Amino acid sequence: MKIKFSILCFCISLLSILVAFGKSEIIEIHNSEEASFLDLIQDTVPVITEKVPVRDDSVQVIKLIGVGDIMLGTNFPNAGYLPPNDGKDMLAAVKGILQTGDITFGNLEGVLLTDDGPVKKCSDPSVCYAFKTPDHYINYFLEAGFNLLSVANNHVNDFGEVGVRNTLRVLQEAGIPHAGLKSVPYTTFEKEGVKFGFAAFAPNSGTIPLNDYANAKKIIAHLDSISDLVIVSFHGGAEGAAMRHITRKTETFLGENRGNPYEFARMVIDAGADVVLGHGPHVTRALDTYKNRLIVYSMGNFATYGRFNLSGPNGISPIIEVEMTKNGEFIRGKIHSTMQVGKGIPALDESQRVLKEIQQLTAQDIPESILEINEDGTFFQKKEDN
Repeated sequence: MKIKFSILCFCISLLSILVAFGKSEIIEIHNSEEASFLDLIQDTVPVITEKVPVRDDSVQVIKLIGVGDIMLGTNFPNAGYLPPNDGKDMLAAVKGILQTGDITFGNLEGVLLTDDGPVKKCSDPSVCYAFKTPDHYINYFLEAGFNLLSVANNHVNDFGEVGVRNTLRVLQEAGIPHAGLKSVPYTTFEKEGVKFGFAAFAPNSGTIPLNDYANAKKIIAHLDSISDLVIVSFHGGAEGAAMRHITRKTETFLGENRGNPYEFARMVIDAGADVVLGHGPHVTRALDTYKNRLIVYSMGNFATYGRFNLSGPNGISPIIEVEMTKNGEFIRGKIHSTMQVGKGIPALDESQRVLKEIQQLTAQDIPESILEINEDGTFFQKKEDN
Protein backbone atom coordinates (compact mmCIF):
# COMPACT_ATOMS: atom_id res chain seq x y z
CA MET A 1 0.00 0.00 0.00
CA LYS A 2 2.87 2.35 0.86
CA ILE A 3 4.53 1.49 -2.44
CA LYS A 4 1.34 2.33 -4.39
CA PHE A 5 1.03 5.60 -2.42
CA SER A 6 4.67 6.49 -3.17
CA ILE A 7 4.17 5.78 -6.87
CA LEU A 8 1.07 7.96 -6.85
CA CYS A 9 2.96 10.83 -5.20
CA PHE A 10 5.79 10.45 -7.69
CA CYS A 11 3.35 10.60 -10.62
CA ILE A 12 1.67 13.69 -9.22
CA SER A 13 5.04 15.39 -8.73
CA LEU A 14 6.15 14.45 -12.23
CA LEU A 15 2.90 15.75 -13.68
CA SER A 16 3.35 19.05 -11.81
CA ILE A 17 6.84 19.44 -13.21
CA LEU A 18 5.65 18.73 -16.76
CA VAL A 19 2.77 21.21 -16.45
CA ALA A 20 5.09 23.88 -15.04
CA PHE A 21 7.58 23.22 -17.81
CA GLY A 22 4.81 23.43 -20.39
CA LYS A 23 3.63 26.78 -19.01
CA SER A 24 7.10 28.26 -19.07
CA GLU A 25 7.53 27.14 -22.68
CA ILE A 26 4.23 28.74 -23.74
CA ILE A 27 5.04 32.02 -22.02
CA GLU A 28 8.50 32.11 -23.54
CA ILE A 29 7.31 32.05 -27.15
CA HIS A 30 4.85 34.93 -26.74
CA ASN A 31 5.66 38.61 -26.44
CA SER A 32 5.71 40.33 -23.04
CA GLU A 33 2.11 41.51 -23.22
CA GLU A 34 0.87 38.02 -24.02
CA ALA A 35 3.10 36.59 -21.28
CA SER A 36 1.51 38.91 -18.70
CA PHE A 37 -1.90 37.80 -19.83
CA LEU A 38 -0.93 34.13 -19.52
CA ASP A 39 0.38 34.70 -15.99
CA LEU A 40 -3.14 35.69 -14.94
CA ILE A 41 -4.81 32.59 -16.37
CA GLN A 42 -2.33 29.79 -15.89
CA ASP A 43 -5.09 27.35 -14.97
CA THR A 44 -6.41 27.47 -18.55
CA VAL A 45 -3.14 27.02 -20.41
CA PRO A 46 -4.53 24.44 -22.90
CA VAL A 47 -7.24 26.86 -24.09
CA ILE A 48 -4.85 29.78 -24.42
CA THR A 49 -2.39 27.67 -26.36
CA GLU A 50 -5.05 27.11 -28.99
CA LYS A 51 -6.49 30.62 -29.15
CA VAL A 52 -3.55 33.03 -28.72
CA PRO A 53 -1.52 33.26 -31.95
CA VAL A 54 2.21 32.80 -31.64
CA ARG A 55 4.24 35.58 -33.21
CA ASP A 56 7.25 34.51 -35.26
CA ASP A 57 9.96 36.67 -33.72
CA SER A 58 12.46 35.36 -36.27
CA VAL A 59 10.83 37.65 -38.87
CA GLN A 60 12.21 41.18 -38.66
CA VAL A 61 9.35 43.69 -39.08
CA ILE A 62 10.02 47.08 -40.67
CA LYS A 63 7.56 49.90 -39.99
CA LEU A 64 7.32 52.53 -42.71
CA ILE A 65 5.35 55.76 -42.25
CA GLY A 66 4.42 57.65 -45.41
CA VAL A 67 2.80 61.04 -46.07
CA GLY A 68 2.22 63.14 -49.16
CA ASP A 69 3.18 66.70 -50.03
CA ILE A 70 5.03 68.78 -47.45
CA MET A 71 5.59 72.54 -47.74
CA LEU A 72 5.97 73.99 -44.26
CA GLY A 73 5.76 77.62 -45.40
CA THR A 74 7.50 79.86 -47.91
CA ASN A 75 9.25 83.20 -47.56
CA PHE A 76 8.38 83.99 -51.18
CA PRO A 77 6.91 86.36 -52.19
CA ASN A 78 7.33 87.53 -48.60
CA ALA A 79 7.71 86.23 -45.05
CA GLY A 80 3.97 86.64 -44.50
CA TYR A 81 3.55 83.16 -45.93
CA LEU A 82 5.50 81.56 -43.10
CA PRO A 83 3.45 79.95 -40.30
CA PRO A 84 3.09 81.31 -36.74
CA ASN A 85 5.95 80.81 -34.29
CA ASP A 86 8.29 80.40 -37.26
CA GLY A 87 6.80 76.97 -38.02
CA LYS A 88 8.01 75.34 -34.82
CA ASP A 89 4.56 73.94 -34.04
CA MET A 90 3.57 72.91 -37.58
CA LEU A 91 3.93 69.17 -36.99
CA ALA A 92 3.25 69.05 -33.25
CA ALA A 93 -0.16 67.34 -33.52
CA VAL A 94 1.06 64.48 -35.71
CA LYS A 95 4.70 63.91 -34.78
CA GLY A 96 3.72 61.29 -32.19
CA ILE A 97 2.73 59.03 -35.09
CA LEU A 98 5.50 60.10 -37.46
CA GLN A 99 8.18 59.29 -34.91
CA THR A 100 7.10 55.65 -34.65
CA GLY A 101 8.43 54.71 -38.07
CA ASP A 102 11.70 52.96 -38.71
CA ILE A 103 11.45 54.88 -41.97
CA THR A 104 9.31 58.05 -42.16
CA PHE A 105 8.83 59.36 -45.69
CA GLY A 106 7.38 62.48 -47.29
CA ASN A 107 7.51 64.50 -50.51
CA LEU A 108 9.41 67.78 -50.11
CA GLU A 109 7.35 70.12 -52.28
CA GLY A 110 9.58 73.07 -53.15
CA VAL A 111 13.11 73.93 -52.07
CA LEU A 112 14.97 74.70 -48.87
CA LEU A 113 16.45 78.15 -49.33
CA THR A 114 16.70 81.03 -46.87
CA ASP A 115 18.37 83.46 -49.27
CA ASP A 116 17.20 84.70 -52.63
CA GLY A 117 17.34 82.70 -55.83
CA PRO A 118 16.21 83.17 -59.41
CA VAL A 119 12.47 82.50 -59.24
CA LYS A 120 10.77 80.77 -62.15
CA LYS A 121 9.01 83.04 -64.62
CA CYS A 122 5.73 84.37 -63.27
CA SER A 123 3.49 86.95 -64.86
CA ASP A 124 2.27 88.03 -61.41
CA PRO A 125 4.54 87.23 -58.40
CA SER A 126 1.59 87.61 -56.01
CA VAL A 127 -0.07 84.53 -57.52
CA CYS A 128 3.09 82.70 -58.50
CA TYR A 129 3.21 79.36 -56.75
CA ALA A 130 6.91 79.12 -56.02
CA PHE A 131 7.89 77.53 -52.72
CA LYS A 132 11.04 78.47 -50.79
CA THR A 133 11.22 77.22 -47.21
CA PRO A 134 14.03 78.58 -44.96
CA ASP A 135 17.01 76.29 -44.38
CA HIS A 136 16.48 75.93 -40.63
CA TYR A 137 13.05 74.33 -41.17
CA ILE A 138 14.96 71.12 -41.80
CA ASN A 139 15.15 70.87 -38.01
CA TYR A 140 11.36 70.54 -37.90
CA PHE A 141 11.54 67.59 -40.29
CA LEU A 142 14.16 65.93 -38.10
CA GLU A 143 12.28 66.57 -34.85
CA ALA A 144 9.11 65.07 -36.35
CA GLY A 145 10.96 61.90 -37.33
CA PHE A 146 11.39 62.28 -41.09
CA ASN A 147 14.38 60.33 -42.36
CA LEU A 148 13.57 59.89 -46.07
CA LEU A 149 12.39 62.54 -48.56
CA SER A 150 11.60 62.73 -52.27
CA VAL A 151 12.71 65.80 -54.19
CA ALA A 152 11.15 64.63 -57.47
CA ASN A 153 8.29 67.03 -58.14
CA ASN A 154 7.23 70.06 -60.18
CA HIS A 155 8.44 72.61 -57.58
CA VAL A 156 12.04 71.49 -57.12
CA ASN A 157 13.13 73.97 -59.84
CA ASP A 158 11.15 76.94 -58.51
CA PHE A 159 14.39 78.80 -57.74
CA GLY A 160 16.67 77.39 -60.38
CA GLU A 161 19.98 75.71 -59.80
CA VAL A 162 20.57 77.84 -56.70
CA GLY A 163 17.51 76.35 -55.02
CA VAL A 164 18.32 72.80 -56.09
CA ARG A 165 21.93 72.91 -54.90
CA ASN A 166 21.02 74.46 -51.57
CA THR A 167 18.24 71.92 -50.96
CA LEU A 168 20.59 69.01 -51.60
CA ARG A 169 23.24 70.58 -49.36
CA VAL A 170 20.81 71.05 -46.46
CA LEU A 171 19.48 67.50 -46.76
CA GLN A 172 22.98 66.08 -46.97
CA GLU A 173 24.17 67.97 -43.91
CA ALA A 174 21.05 66.88 -42.00
CA GLY A 175 21.72 63.25 -42.88
CA ILE A 176 18.32 62.71 -44.54
CA PRO A 177 18.48 60.30 -47.52
CA HIS A 178 16.80 61.74 -50.62
CA ALA A 179 16.51 61.10 -54.35
CA GLY A 180 14.65 61.94 -57.52
CA LEU A 181 16.94 64.28 -59.48
CA LYS A 182 19.33 63.49 -62.32
CA SER A 183 22.16 64.41 -59.96
CA VAL A 184 20.72 62.07 -57.29
CA PRO A 185 18.72 59.38 -59.13
CA TYR A 186 18.67 57.00 -56.17
CA THR A 187 20.19 56.43 -52.76
CA THR A 188 20.92 53.58 -50.38
CA PHE A 189 21.16 53.63 -46.61
CA GLU A 190 21.24 51.19 -43.73
CA LYS A 191 19.18 51.05 -40.55
CA GLU A 192 19.30 48.36 -37.87
CA GLY A 193 21.08 45.93 -40.14
CA VAL A 194 18.67 46.37 -43.07
CA LYS A 195 19.92 47.95 -46.30
CA PHE A 196 17.34 50.14 -48.04
CA GLY A 197 17.29 51.37 -51.61
CA PHE A 198 15.21 54.41 -52.59
CA ALA A 199 14.32 55.93 -55.97
CA ALA A 200 11.86 58.70 -56.85
CA PHE A 201 10.30 59.61 -60.20
CA ALA A 202 8.36 62.54 -61.70
CA PRO A 203 7.47 63.93 -65.14
CA ASN A 204 9.22 67.25 -64.52
CA SER A 205 12.43 68.88 -65.75
CA GLY A 206 15.55 67.73 -63.94
CA THR A 207 13.83 64.79 -62.24
CA ILE A 208 14.13 61.08 -63.01
CA PRO A 209 11.51 60.61 -65.76
CA LEU A 210 8.33 58.89 -64.66
CA ASN A 211 7.54 57.73 -68.19
CA ASP A 212 10.95 56.30 -69.10
CA TYR A 213 10.21 52.74 -68.07
CA ALA A 214 13.46 51.30 -69.42
CA ASN A 215 15.52 53.66 -67.27
CA ALA A 216 13.29 53.12 -64.23
CA LYS A 217 13.66 49.35 -64.54
CA LYS A 218 17.45 49.64 -64.66
CA ILE A 219 17.56 51.82 -61.53
CA ILE A 220 15.23 49.59 -59.54
CA ALA A 221 16.84 46.34 -60.66
CA HIS A 222 20.18 47.73 -59.53
CA LEU A 223 18.78 48.75 -56.15
CA ASP A 224 17.15 45.35 -55.80
CA SER A 225 20.52 43.67 -56.39
CA ILE A 226 22.25 45.61 -53.59
CA SER A 227 19.42 46.20 -51.08
CA ASP A 228 17.19 44.19 -48.77
CA LEU A 229 14.17 46.44 -49.31
CA VAL A 230 13.47 48.87 -52.19
CA ILE A 231 11.19 51.91 -51.71
CA VAL A 232 9.87 53.76 -54.77
CA SER A 233 7.96 57.03 -54.79
CA PHE A 234 6.43 58.88 -57.72
CA HIS A 235 4.92 62.32 -58.32
CA GLY A 236 2.31 61.54 -60.94
CA GLY A 237 -1.29 61.58 -62.00
CA ALA A 238 -3.56 64.48 -62.90
CA GLU A 239 -4.23 67.11 -60.22
CA GLY A 240 -7.35 68.35 -58.46
CA ALA A 241 -10.47 67.33 -56.58
CA ALA A 242 -11.96 65.77 -59.72
CA MET A 243 -8.91 63.53 -60.15
CA ARG A 244 -9.32 61.21 -57.17
CA HIS A 245 -9.88 58.08 -59.24
CA ILE A 246 -7.41 55.64 -60.77
CA THR A 247 -8.12 55.53 -64.51
CA ARG A 248 -5.54 52.86 -65.46
CA LYS A 249 -4.74 55.14 -68.41
CA THR A 250 -2.20 57.86 -69.13
CA GLU A 251 -3.20 61.03 -67.28
CA THR A 252 -2.48 64.59 -68.38
CA PHE A 253 -2.58 67.92 -66.57
CA LEU A 254 -2.17 71.30 -68.29
CA GLY A 255 -0.95 69.48 -71.36
CA GLU A 256 1.73 67.54 -69.45
CA ASN A 257 1.92 63.76 -69.53
CA ARG A 258 1.61 62.81 -65.85
CA GLY A 259 1.98 59.08 -66.41
CA ASN A 260 -0.19 56.03 -65.83
CA PRO A 261 0.11 55.43 -62.06
CA TYR A 262 -1.55 52.00 -62.17
CA GLU A 263 0.79 50.72 -64.85
CA PHE A 264 3.86 52.43 -63.37
CA ALA A 265 3.34 50.91 -59.93
CA ARG A 266 3.14 47.39 -61.29
CA MET A 267 6.09 47.93 -63.58
CA VAL A 268 8.38 48.99 -60.74
CA ILE A 269 7.28 46.08 -58.53
CA ASP A 270 8.03 43.69 -61.39
CA ALA A 271 11.48 45.31 -61.54
CA GLY A 272 12.12 44.77 -57.81
CA ALA A 273 10.34 47.50 -55.81
CA ASP A 274 8.87 46.43 -52.46
CA VAL A 275 6.57 49.37 -51.70
CA VAL A 276 5.30 52.19 -53.95
CA LEU A 277 4.31 55.58 -52.52
CA GLY A 278 2.47 58.06 -54.75
CA HIS A 279 1.88 61.80 -54.47
CA GLY A 280 1.16 64.63 -56.86
CA PRO A 281 -2.61 64.85 -57.49
CA HIS A 282 -3.07 66.93 -54.26
CA VAL A 283 -5.87 64.53 -53.29
CA THR A 284 -5.91 61.06 -51.80
CA ARG A 285 -6.33 57.99 -53.98
CA ALA A 286 -6.88 54.26 -53.52
CA LEU A 287 -4.65 51.61 -51.97
CA ASP A 288 -3.69 48.37 -53.68
CA THR A 289 -1.38 45.36 -53.45
CA TYR A 290 0.47 43.53 -56.19
CA LYS A 291 2.69 40.50 -55.66
CA ASN A 292 2.27 41.00 -51.92
CA ARG A 293 3.68 44.55 -52.16
CA LEU A 294 1.75 47.66 -51.12
CA ILE A 295 0.86 50.46 -53.54
CA VAL A 296 -0.37 53.86 -52.31
CA TYR A 297 -1.48 55.81 -55.38
CA SER A 298 -1.60 59.24 -53.75
CA MET A 299 -1.26 60.52 -50.20
CA GLY A 300 -2.53 64.03 -50.96
CA ASN A 301 -1.57 67.29 -49.22
CA PHE A 302 -0.16 66.56 -45.77
CA ALA A 303 1.39 69.79 -44.44
CA THR A 304 1.14 72.63 -46.95
CA TYR A 305 0.94 76.04 -45.37
CA GLY A 306 -0.49 79.17 -46.89
CA ARG A 307 -0.30 78.59 -50.66
CA PHE A 308 -2.32 75.43 -51.37
CA ASN A 309 -6.01 74.97 -52.10
CA LEU A 310 -7.21 72.98 -49.07
CA SER A 311 -10.94 72.93 -49.75
CA GLY A 312 -12.87 69.66 -49.75
CA PRO A 313 -10.77 66.55 -50.49
CA ASN A 314 -7.65 68.71 -50.94
CA GLY A 315 -7.51 69.37 -47.21
CA ILE A 316 -7.58 65.78 -45.91
CA SER A 317 -4.85 63.17 -46.16
CA PRO A 318 -3.65 59.94 -44.60
CA ILE A 319 -0.60 59.06 -42.61
CA ILE A 320 0.02 55.58 -43.99
CA GLU A 321 1.58 53.13 -41.56
CA VAL A 322 2.94 49.95 -43.15
CA GLU A 323 4.53 46.87 -41.60
CA MET A 324 6.70 44.77 -43.91
CA THR A 325 9.22 41.99 -43.61
CA LYS A 326 12.84 42.98 -44.18
CA ASN A 327 12.40 41.54 -47.68
CA GLY A 328 9.53 43.91 -48.42
CA GLU A 329 6.55 41.60 -48.11
CA PHE A 330 3.44 43.44 -46.91
CA ILE A 331 2.15 42.31 -43.51
CA ARG A 332 -0.43 44.88 -42.40
CA GLY A 333 -1.04 48.61 -42.28
CA LYS A 334 -3.03 51.41 -40.72
CA ILE A 335 -4.52 54.66 -42.00
CA HIS A 336 -4.31 57.62 -39.62
CA SER A 337 -6.74 60.29 -40.82
CA THR A 338 -5.52 63.90 -40.83
CA MET A 339 -6.85 67.25 -41.96
CA GLN A 340 -5.23 70.64 -42.39
CA VAL A 341 -6.62 73.36 -40.16
CA GLY A 342 -6.34 77.10 -40.66
CA LYS A 343 -3.96 77.89 -43.50
CA GLY A 344 -2.52 74.39 -43.53
CA ILE A 345 -1.47 72.91 -40.20
CA PRO A 346 -1.95 69.11 -40.01
CA ALA A 347 -4.10 67.67 -37.22
CA LEU A 348 -5.71 64.32 -36.52
CA ASP A 349 -9.25 64.06 -37.89
CA GLU A 350 -11.63 62.32 -35.49
CA SER A 351 -14.30 62.10 -38.18
CA GLN A 352 -12.00 59.81 -40.21
CA ARG A 353 -12.91 61.46 -43.50
CA VAL A 354 -9.87 60.32 -45.43
CA LEU A 355 -10.25 56.75 -44.19
CA LYS A 356 -13.79 56.69 -45.57
CA GLU A 357 -12.52 58.25 -48.79
CA ILE A 358 -9.86 55.56 -49.23
CA GLN A 359 -12.34 52.78 -48.47
CA GLN A 360 -14.70 54.11 -51.12
CA LEU A 361 -12.05 54.80 -53.76
CA THR A 362 -10.41 51.40 -53.33
CA ALA A 363 -13.76 49.63 -53.66
CA GLN A 364 -14.68 51.64 -56.76
CA ASP A 365 -11.37 51.81 -58.60
CA ILE A 366 -9.84 48.45 -57.72
CA PRO A 367 -12.79 46.14 -57.01
CA GLU A 368 -10.57 43.08 -57.44
CA SER A 369 -8.27 44.20 -54.63
CA ILE A 370 -7.83 41.71 -51.80
CA LEU A 371 -7.19 44.49 -49.31
CA GLU A 372 -9.61 44.71 -46.39
CA ILE A 373 -9.74 48.24 -44.95
CA ASN A 374 -11.43 48.32 -41.54
CA GLU A 375 -13.31 51.05 -39.69
CA ASP A 376 -10.42 51.50 -37.23
CA GLY A 377 -8.06 52.25 -40.12
CA THR A 378 -6.24 48.92 -40.11
CA PHE A 379 -5.85 47.11 -43.42
CA PHE A 380 -4.51 43.77 -44.54
CA GLN A 381 -4.80 41.29 -47.39
CA LYS A 382 -7.72 38.89 -47.24
CA LYS A 383 -6.83 35.27 -47.87
CA GLU A 384 -7.67 34.33 -51.41
CA ASP A 385 -9.76 31.21 -52.03
CA ASN A 386 -7.71 28.28 -53.26
